[in-house]
Amino acid sequence: MEKLENCTAAKMRKGRDIVFEVGDYVICSNKGVCVVENITTLNISGVDKEREYYILKPLYMTGSTVYVPVDSPKESMRYVLKREEAQKLIAAIPEIPLLVITNEKLSEQMYRECIKTNDCAELVKMIKTIYLRKQKRIKAGRKVTAVDAKYFHLAEENLYGELAVSLEMSRDEVEGYIAEAIEGKKVMKQSRG
Repeated sequence: MEKLENCTAAKMRKGRDIVFEVGDYVICSNKGVCVVENITTLNISGVDKEREYYILKPLYMTGSTVYVPVDSPKESMRYVLKREEAQKLIAAIPEIPLLVITNEKLSEQMYRECIKTNDCAELVKMIKTIYLRKQKRIKAGRKVTAVDAKYFHLAEENLYGELAVSLEMSRDEVEGYIAEAIEGKKVMKQSRG
């Protein structure tokens, strides 16, 4: 938070309300983890030449670039979780509730809303919910729905991508790390109780 306040104060002195700096890792809508590559105006016809943009490079979408106006609503981007925040989230996974899906026809809309929040706890809810739904369907001899498969993959990609950056590990290591942390927590509870 201190870095954010110092950064904002320094930028505002220059007459600019810039929250993020070049090199910062941010979460940007459905693009997942991005690095701020530049902050500049765009020389594109039809675009306001005075308006500044964050030029973002998604870490896990090669060849992709995202342009976000500096003056856009601050909810459209946020910093990647800090290491401590990521570890607290992982420790809380067993207590994070499931999504309550009362109407199957609205499940995709609910999943889209979860993704749109850019909130890791919402992604965990979605992953847990879809995982249990998948297990139930498989047990009943039915296939996993295309909607569940699509959003499960998307939620995992977004969550694991962010946690990989926060915990300074590869995205492939995150799922095992989470499983190990949760299992370790269970063992500690059992030894106390």
